Amino acid sequence: MSQCRGRGWNSRSLLSLSLVPHLGALPPRQGRLFLGNAMTDNLTDADIARILTSVKTIAVVGWSPRPDRPSHRVAQFLAARGYRVIPVNPGQAGSAAPWGEPVRATLDEAGPVDMVDIFRRSEEAGAVADAAVGLGARVVWMQLGVEDAAAAARARAAGVAVVMNRCPAIEIPRLGL
Repeated sequence: MSQCRGRGWNSRSLLSLSLVPHLGALPPRQGRLFLGNAMTDNLTDADIARILTSVKTIAVVGWSPRPDRPSHRVAQFLAARGYRVIPVNPGQAGSAAPWGEPVRATLDEAGPVDMVDIFRRSEEAGAVADAAVGLGARVVWMQLGVEDAAAAARARAAGVAVVMNRCPAIEIPRLGL
């Protein structure tokens, strides 16, 4: 499981998009949040809202064509919210996502993007974050359960905003965006 693995949450319970809207009632989160052994970034709600309202094109690295996978549901959620979502999966390259966007084999093939949403294991996130910086992305977003402090530090040093161990499909309704 990629984005929702571990931490006591599974993809069916956490990201069933029919459940996500009720998360908007949660109190605002400031500072750090502990999820099991994981720690999120130190971004405020205003920081997250600024990111989510400024980006228009999002590459989802690790997208799955299977509707039961979190990467599929989150990408579809973002596309339905008006973002241009470019799925990246080498095994599915050339096919089309349900919202009509062609699947790219690599992040480089995705072209210019504002944000890269990483649905890969933590140990693979660094290479994706580095590629995102090289591509000129303004934001690197590591999904729930995905953490790489060294990659985050490299991206921040290059002037890229980093969100770690969060999900935009949870943050958007929680923040009322």
